[in-house]
Amino acid sequence: MIFKENYTGRGFKFLDFHDFNDRECSLQISSLATEKAIWLGIDNPRPKILASDAEKLGVKTTEHCGWIDYPLPEEVLLATRMHLTTDQVRSLIVVLKQFIDEMDQ
Repeated sequence: MIFKENYTGRGFKFLDFHDFNDRECSLQISSLATEKAIWLGIDNPRPKILASDAEKLGVKTTEHCGWIDYPLPEEVLLATRMHLTTDQVRSLIVVLKQFIDEMDQ
């Protein structure tokens, strides 16, 4: 996995990377003032609908089967990143380590 280091406009560090499905993801230090925390997850959810449902949902397409993009209004926000405290990250690391150990057997 390749990580690209960047900084927000307010100087908070974040790493950009791609997951197994080549989805854009990031790991960012949070600006939360009350606890140390990070943001982790997919940056753009890219919602999809079945092409067969497009007409009833008001989406124009020439596709007849499979999944197609479902455009959302700019006023809609999909929260796709987890906001994790350091304690939550520690707990998650334990579970991820167990997952790795089990997969390596």
